[in-house]
Amino acid sequence: MYASTFTFAMREVDEEFHALDKTIADAAKSIPGYLGEETWENPSLGLISNVYYWDSLEALQALMTHPSHLEAKRRQAEWLKGYHVVIAQVVGSYGDGGIAHPLANFRQPLHSRDANAALNP
Repeated sequence: MYASTFTFAMREVDEEFHALDKTIADAAKSIPGYLGEETWENPSLGLISNVYYWDSLEALQALMTHPSHLEAKRRQAEWLKGYHVVIAQVVGSYGDGGIAHPLANFRQPLHSRDANAALNP
């Protein structure tokens, strides 16, 4: 399982940006292996983060090579002040069930021995 985190600072955006953003979101949701997403904002820093969850690297790559995503990458400077992307492999997920989360059904708690093995192969 993988998480892709896209953190960015916005410029002024137009309807074209919103239409392309919706197209990309719809494309992501249609890819087999898409598990869900979260969006976070840090108003004091002016940053937004979108976290997408995938069941495979191939599913993530399907979005990365989608024509709409490629267009957004090409045009990002029109709408963004800057961005950073992190691709991470998910080695565990757990919670108490008190909040909804895209990985709520992927319950793989990490115990100290498991975490050490996962982080130090």
